Amino acid sequence: MKRLFLQKPASVIILMVFFSLAAGCGDSTATQINNTSIYSQSANWLSLPSVIDKPVDVFYLYPTEYQKTDPNQPDICAIDNPSMIQGAKSAFARQATAFQPVGNIYAPYYRQLALSTTMTSEEREQMVSGIPTTFATEAFDYYIKHYNNGRPFILAAHSQGANILSYMLAGYLKNNPSLYKRMIAAYVIGYYVTPDYLAKNPHLKFAGGPDDTGVIISYNTEAPDVDNSKNILYEGPGIVINPITWTRDETVATTAQGIGSFMPDPNGVFVQVPQYADARVDRGKGVLICTTADEDALYPITAPLGRGIYHSFDYPFYYYNLQQNAANRTNNFLKNWPGSNLK
Repeated sequence: MKRLFLQKPASVIILMVFFSLAAGCGDSTATQINNTSIYSQSANWLSLPSVIDKPVDVFYLYPTEYQKTDPNQPDICAIDNPSMIQGAKSAFARQATAFQPVGNIYAPYYRQLALSTTMTSEEREQMVSGIPTTFATEAFDYYIKHYNNGRPFILAAHSQGANILSYMLAGYLKNNPSLYKRMIAAYVIGYYVTPDYLAKNPHLKFAGGPDDTGVIISYNTEAPDVDNSKNILYEGPGIVINPITWTRDETVATTAQGIGSFMPDPNGVFVQVPQYADARVDRGKGVLICTTADEDALYPITAPLGRGIYHSFDYPFYYYNLQQNAANRTNNFLKNWPGSNLK
C-alpha cells in the first residue's frame, strides 16, 4: 500500500491488492536440494529472528505480491523473484508487525501465484493447493524442526497466504495433533472460512469470543453496498468474527470502541491513527461490513478489486485491535501452558 489520500495510484499501490485468488502453472522445483531443505538458507526467509526474547512464536505468510510484467512470464514465480520480495517486505511492515509485541516472527518466502481474474474458483483452488502450499508447508516444517524449540505459536496470514494457511490447517496440523495443541490461534484473514470447510475438518474450530485459543479468526472487509456477485474475491458466505468486539453477532462496533488503525499518511508512511473503521458482521453475506471508510478516498487503491472492497485494509483497519487480541489470546494460553517459561 502506498498512498491513502493521494489522487493517483502508483505501481507500488497495485502491489497491495492482495488476492487469495490467483492462477497459474509453473515448474515443480523441489523444496529440497541434495536432501537439504531450501529453508536452511537464511536468504529464503523474509523474517528469521536472531534473538529469541519472547515465549511464543508467530509464523506469517504474506499475500500475493508477485506481479507479472510480461504475459510470457510464469504464473508461479521463483522463490527469489525481486518484485515478490519487495512486496513481501512491504506487506510484512503493515501486517505482521502487529504481532511483534507478542511473539518472535518467522516468515518464509514462498513461490506464489500471480494475479489472475480469468480462472474459475475451482481452478484457482487447485493452483493454490499445489506449489505455493507445498513450499509454505516445507517452510513451516523446517521452522518447527529447527527453530521452534517447543514454543507455542500463532499462525497469521492474509489473502493468498491465508488460503495456503487453510490448507496447512487441514493437512499438516491435522496430521500432527500434538503440534496443533501448541497453536494459540490462526489468523486466517482475507480468505473465506466456510461452514463446509469446518465440517470437513472437525479438528478445527472457529473463535467464539476474545479469549478462546486453538481457534481460527477470519473476516473479509467491505462496504455495505458491495455486490458480491461481481466480487472476484468472494468465496463465501464465510464465518466472520468482529475484530473490534470479538463477537460473531451482527451488533455494530463503532469507531469509539476500537483502539486504533494503522494507515498511510500523505507521504505513504504508516502511522497509528484513531480507529478509522467501524465493524459489523453480516451473516447473510458472510462478510465484515465497514461503513466509516471513505470509498472515494480509498478508490485509487481498491479500484482493481472494485469500489468498497476493502481487502487491502483487512489488517490496517483493525491493526491495533488485532495486536491487543493476539496478546490476550497468548496470555490466556500461557496461563495453562506447562512450558510457558520457554525462551
